Amino acid sequence: QVQLVESGGGLVQAGDSLRLSCAASGRDASGRTFNSLATGWIRQAPGKEREFVAAITWSGNGSLYGESVKGRFTISRENAKNTVILQMNSLIPEDTAVYFCAADRNTLQIMAVVPEYWGQGTQVTVSS
Repeated sequence: QVQLVESGGGLVQAGDSLRLSCAASGRDASGRTFNSLATGWIRQAPGKEREFVAAITWSGNGSLYGESVKGRFTISRENAKNTVILQMNSLIPEDTAVYFCAADRNTLQIMAVVPEYWGQGTQVTVSS
């Protein structure tokens, strides 16, 4: 089983930056570790559906972003540390949500907000 643990959420003001981290451990049913899985971030605001934020391939060579965060958020990973990072800049109140770390063999599953593995989530609140 792959375990994902997020950290770094908090309360910030509009225009501020925040850095989320996700630490991974364990293996999936096929024996794959974090380093062999695509990872990403999904968020959910109160009363809204889950929204794809960003994803990165297992190698780190490719990344994808949701339209609402393009140009402001950057996803990266450090496979040696089993960690994926979401750097969020120019935050706006609409970014307020619970942010979930996600992992799957297929990046498209993360984009469709149906990844196999989820973290417990971390709250990000952006005040105006």
